[in-house]
Amino acid sequence: MTPSSAQALALLRDGSHFQWYVIPLLLIVLYLYADQIAQRRWSVVLGALAFWLMDWINEIWNGLLFHFTQFAPAWGTPGSSAYVILIGLNIEISLMFAVMGLYAVRLLPPDRGLRVLGINNRWLIAVVNSVACVLVEVWLNRAGALTWDWRYWNAGFPWLIFLIGYLPFYVVAYRVHDMASTRRQLIVVGSLAGVVVSALAVFGGALGWI
Repeated sequence: MTPSSAQALALLRDGSHFQWYVIPLLLIVLYLYADQIAQRRWSVVLGALAFWLMDWINEIWNGLLFHFTQFAPAWGTPGSSAYVILIGLNIEISLMFAVMGLYAVRLLPPDRGLRVLGINNRWLIAVVNSVACVLVEVWLNRAGALTWDWRYWNAGFPWLIFLIGYLPFYVVAYRVHDMASTRRQLIVVGSLAGVVVSALAVFGGALGWI
C-alpha cells in the first residue's frame, strides 16, 4: 500500500474532521439547484444530476480498485478535508461536481445541431471542458491535494484521465439534457441513481469494500 493511500484510508469517513464551511457550501449548492427548479429548467437540473452521478460511479470503481489491489486507488485524496466519503472522494469534491454539472449544461447553446469549426457544439464543449479538467487535476496533483500512484494514470499519460475521468461525464450530461422527453430523462437519471445507491449499499454498507 502506498503511503498516500494509507493516509487517505486513515481519514476515510472520520467525522472528527468536520468543518463548518461545509454547511454554507451545501446551502449554495441547494440554492443553485432550487433556482433552476423555480425556473422549471428540468433539462438543466437532470443533466446536472446525471453529471454528478457519473462522478459517483467513477468514485465507486476507484474505491474497488484500491480494495482489490491493496496498492492504491487511481486517484486518492489524502489531504485536509472536512469529510472523506470514499478514498478518492471528499465532501468538497462532491459538492464541487454538483455545481460543475450545472455549469456544464448551462454552457450549451440552445441549438443542439450547431457546429463550431465543423464540430458539433456538444462534442466540442465536452472535449474542451474535459481537457480543462485534466489540466486542473495535474495542478492539484502537483499541489499534493490529489495523488496518482498508477503508471498509466498520471500527468505523463493523461489520455485515460480524459477518456474515463471526465469525457463520459459531459457526454452523458449532454445526452440527458437534450432528450426531448422529461420521462426519458428521469428514467436515465433514476437508473444512474439506482446503480450508485445499490453499489454503495452492497460494496460499502454490506461488504465494507469501499
